[in-house]
Formats: sequence, C-alpha cells, structure tokens
Amino acid sequence: MNTTQNEPFDVTKIVRPDPALMRYYVLCALATGPMFPVTLGILLCRYYTLRFRFDDAGITLCWGVLFRRETYLTYKRIQDIHLNRNLVERWLGLATLSVETASGSSTPEMKIEGVLQADRLRDYLYSQMRGTRSGTPEPIEARLANDPEKHDEVLELLTSIRDQLSTRLASDRSNEGSA
Repeated sequence: MNTTQNEPFDVTKIVRPDPALMRYYVLCALATGPMFPVTLGILLCRYYTLRFRFDDAGITLCWGVLFRRETYLTYKRIQDIHLNRNLVERWLGLATLSVETASGSSTPEMKIEGVLQADRLRDYLYSQMRGTRSGTPEPIEARLANDPEKHDEVLELLTSIRDQLSTRLASDRSNEGSA
C-alpha cells in the first residue's frame, strides 16, 4: 500500500490503519512484560475496530468493541495538527497525527494512528482547515494574479486611500502648528 509521491493522494481511500500498526501494537504489548496478553488483547480490539472517514465537511474516527467511541471533527474546528513519530514508528514507516481544536482540553481532540502517508495527510488537512477546497474564496493574491483588471482597481483604491491619509495627516500637522 506504500505509494509514491507522484501518485495523486486520495484521502477517501484511507479507511483503516495500515497493517504495520498491528506490528507496532505487538511490540508495544511485548514491552509491558507480564501484562502482554491483556495489553495485546486491548490493542487487537482497537486495531480491528479502528475506522477513518474523510469527507467534504470533516473527519470521522471510530473504534471500540464493548464501548464504541466515535469522534466527528469538522475541518473548520481544527486549530493545529501535530505529526508524531517515535523511533519504532519511524522504523515501521508509521506516524500519528494529533488533531487539536480550541476546546480547551490539554489532549488532542483526535489521534489518527497507523497512517503511512502522514505528511500528505497533514498537508491535506491543513489545506482543508484553511478553506482552500472548492467553493471557498481563494486568497486575494491568487485572485489578483488571475484578473489584471481587478489588480488595477485595487491599486487605484489603495492609491486613493494613501492620498486621503496624506491629506488628513498634513491638515492635522498644520492645525497643530497653528494652535
């Protein structure tokens, strides 16, 4: 499932964690020593029930067997995205994206685990949270570059504002000098 950077990135194809996450969970469970069977059981349940869904409005993350947990987060609510990789995750090619909102919580609102193309997913999420998807206005620089007439209109408006401010400053200075 490892793809090259030249292929188009389709976030809708990310619905389950990569199988490398299972190997990571086994290594984590081994690190717990005598609690290995219990820890592995919990992590296996998490791995097999973990699902992602990326749509036009936001992200859905759900997991759980006995207690099903589902988190839905719109792109507009995203404040920051952190990409975390420890030594073992880097070795396996994995990463965890921590998505934060302005909820006031000290922990991330959502953690997207087991993603191979984490850099591309992070870039996609940043573009969505900044509103660059279709239907939202493009930045002013892009609009001006595409329409030279608008560039002239904006230049005229800014020149007019500058002239008005200069006139007002000059009159204020002359009023201060005469007082």
